Amino acid sequence: MITWRGLGSETVFVSPLLSVGETETLPRADFDEAVSLDSPWQVVVWNDPVNLMSFVTYVFRSHFGFSTEKAQRLMLAVHEEGKAVVFTGSREEAEQHTSALHGWGLWATFERVEV
Repeated sequence: MITWRGLGSETVFVSPLLSVGETETLPRADFDEAVSLDSPWQVVVWNDPVNLMSFVTYVFRSHFGFSTEKAQRLMLAVHEEGKAVVFTGSREEAEQHTSALHGWGLWATFERVEV
């Protein structure tokens, strides 16, 4: 049951689900203390049979603003080693870069950096 009570010039909404003045302290959630919330994440680009090496270099230059030399070095790592780390930073940024790289048609994942 929901009621409205008029108090002088004020109207107060009263709900049976809410109790004014009562608070409850919830127990602290358990989590692994060794895992820092600020630990860095990395974006990994994987080799694929579809994209040309020149296109991968173009994406690295366009999206990340890498120099031609750095973009080519990372592209060769992807081609020869099967993968390359192209970004390290916050989880939010890693997710955004991974999504953007998917938009370019590249195979990319993000993962927590092993410490």
